[in-house]
Amino acid sequence: MATLSAQQTSPTSTDTRLQSLLHQLTLEEKVQLLTGRDFWTTWPMEKIGLRRILVSDGPTGVRGEVWDERQPSVNFPSATAISSSWDPAIAGRLGAASAVEARCKGVDVVLGPTINLHRSPLGGRHFEAFSEDPVLTAELAAAYVAGVQRNGVGATPKHYVANDSETDRFTVDALVDERALRELYLLAFEKAVVESRAWLVMSAYNSINGTTATENDLLETPLNSDWGFDGVVISDWTAVRGIDSANASQDLVMPGPDGPWGEALVAAVRSGEVAEASIDRKVLRILQLAARVGALDGFEPVSAEPVDREDLVAFTREASAAGTVMVKNDGVLPLDLAAAGKIAVIGHNARYARTQGGGSATVLPETVVTPLDGIRAAFGADNVSYSTGAIVQEGVAEIPLSQLTNPATGAPGLRVAFLDAHGTELFTEDRRSTALVWFGGDAPIRESSTVRLHMIYTPDETGSIRLGAATVGRTRIHVDGALVHEANIEVDGKDIAESFLAPASSTAEIPVTAGIALDVLVELDTSNWTGPLDNALSVTVGTEPADTNPEALIIEAAKAAREADVAVVVVGTNSRVESEGYDRSTLDLPGLQDRLVHAVAAANPRTVVIVNSGSPVIMPWRHEVAATLIGYFGGQEFGNALADILTGTTEPGGRLPTTWAATQGSIPVLNTTPDADGKLHYSEGIHIGYRAWLKTGATPAYDFGYGLGYTTWSLDGVQGPANPVAAGDTVPLQISLRNTGGRAGKQVIQIYAEKKDSTVDRPIRWLVASTPVWADPGESVSVVLNLPTRNLAYWNNGWNYEPGNYQLKAGFSVTDLPGATTLVLAP
Repeated sequence: MATLSAQQTSPTSTDTRLQSLLHQLTLEEKVQLLTGRDFWTTWPMEKIGLRRILVSDGPTGVRGEVWDERQPSVNFPSATAISSSWDPAIAGRLGAASAVEARCKGVDVVLGPTINLHRSPLGGRHFEAFSEDPVLTAELAAAYVAGVQRNGVGATPKHYVANDSETDRFTVDALVDERALRELYLLAFEKAVVESRAWLVMSAYNSINGTTATENDLLETPLNSDWGFDGVVISDWTAVRGIDSANASQDLVMPGPDGPWGEALVAAVRSGEVAEASIDRKVLRILQLAARVGALDGFEPVSAEPVDREDLVAFTREASAAGTVMVKNDGVLPLDLAAAGKIAVIGHNARYARTQGGGSATVLPETVVTPLDGIRAAFGADNVSYSTGAIVQEGVAEIPLSQLTNPATGAPGLRVAFLDAHGTELFTEDRRSTALVWFGGDAPIRESSTVRLHMIYTPDETGSIRLGAATVGRTRIHVDGALVHEANIEVDGKDIAESFLAPASSTAEIPVTAGIALDVLVELDTSNWTGPLDNALSVTVGTEPADTNPEALIIEAAKAAREADVAVVVVGTNSRVESEGYDRSTLDLPGLQDRLVHAVAAANPRTVVIVNSGSPVIMPWRHEVAATLIGYFGGQEFGNALADILTGTTEPGGRLPTTWAATQGSIPVLNTTPDADGKLHYSEGIHIGYRAWLKTGATPAYDFGYGLGYTTWSLDGVQGPANPVAAGDTVPLQISLRNTGGRAGKQVIQIYAEKKDSTVDRPIRWLVASTPVWADPGESVSVVLNLPTRNLAYWNNGWNYEPGNYQLKAGFSVTDLPGATTLVLAP
């Protein structure tokens, strides 16, 4: 790729032309560049040929500059689904696909991947991160970053560092020893920076060992001084608190235009509190980023157009299937299309699938294929029945577009108007969804006093519904000219994301008749709208679940299952369970879904359960059902991917990247709540995930690395080096295996190290290498895995290599390791 040296070297020794541009700027102009212009962009500077840089949330989809259903985005599978593929190629393709989406939306920087670890399964953003294992996370992170950046868009590994849970995330102080930091929590950042040369890193909200992330020395060492990072450290939104961060290696404050730097930083430089050389280094990094993405005149971008393209919808379908993990199958799957018979599809999530987690990672896809949609399309609608079984929804759900008419245009949708204190319209727009978020864009939120949402709503059922809104503030609802509900909805929770993206609901019961239109006007008072996101607004107008007899729903579902040849139950979480801004309190499925599965399994022995959650849940019925598939948040093609697996068109390709517990009480590392002093003690050190399970001897429901396919495998040999190897070398390991089944399939070879005579604290075993393998029926294959001996080292004021014998075990999960060889590390 044709790039300038400014895009390859540290800004301290960068292209002289960048230095020349820097020297044209006044101190005030330089400081201005260090805080965003608004929610999503940086400041342009015309006199040096600098345009704005547009950033966008994007771990599993790129939303763009506005949160608007009229500008849809591809909804890729969640990170947990991607990581379950154990395939860096899939992660790299996701990165490249994200960059293609970004370029289509004019986005220069994708704010992803999220590469914090699954320290506890209660973590609210568990779905957004890859794994409990640092090596697997690092491999996928590096591949994703490389995929984004080879298409000319900046990637942003986040959140640096130890932001592994959400409770009190703005103030929590994570107490982590240096060894655990280096070996676990920093490892993926290191690989993304050293190997994939990430152009940005996002600093976190939390503190680490007493110092907030944006002021922490970790931003300099190891990030810059050890790893050679030459990119921009961008803050998480509102994470920078004061001038002290300007003396750290924090480069860019977001969002803007206000913030703690600005005039205060100019004054601090003039007083000598902050060195101007520090400002210059930050500005040079921003200019270098601009050069890389094509935002700076006179500099050739890394890639003017994406060089790696594919059909994004087809990729989403493939990736969802590749990351779906089958943890049980008594032979019921795959189903024979010609002989499947009647299929009873059951579950709220079958019809209203969760394809993504909540929070800033949310995107708005043009279409979503639900499990019910996919199964009906594959097996024929006449052969498929549907029963709700159990209510999962909490709060209001948006009104379907098919039931909405915009009174101003007559088209599907609604009219939104922003009014000033005198009732004068300041701004109007025609929208196609009743779940609305303004987070950037042109809407005059600060200047308005009232926001009106006006729609003609035509119900499709007769009875009583609970109509209302989810938002923050005073809300009034008028139906056919009459005020039917007024409420002041208080902030539910203290986290910005929780109060903004998952607010409480307030509803009123009203009678409706199918086919009879209602004129609905919702007014939201914005005159006193304040807070850290005072120029943002979210509101969902919709209905809460109707009052139903939960026992009757279960009885109805069991009856449908009894009358069918196969029952497919889709269970899962909802938007109030897995989201940015708060952690889970329980791993139990919400509502009565466990009781539902017990009842359906008792009614039909050929019951298949699909788990639609982004992170582990407890499955007390797992021994009662014929098959279980973990589909995670499978993206917009979730239903088609599941249908491909159910029919055998595609094999479930996933293996667990995180341990799934049988009971919550058995989990070795669980707590995400800081103590009374705001400290969260990582007292387990290097023993998280499967390492902790092995240390305690507890037995989970399903081990790390576990997963089944539609064929069987034998591992026939493991061959390592015959002679001792030197510290720092990369060691080739040759693995021979054979597909012993009757169809083509995928297996994931996993290599774990053990050192039972170690003189330092070690895990019982730990992952050091892995690779996916494919083979035809009866085919024998040989693969070579390259093991970096760094994965055998431990941290103690530097990387230390313990000489002697290491047992390398090969197999298909952390406890299924039929192959072994010995590696000797030379003194």
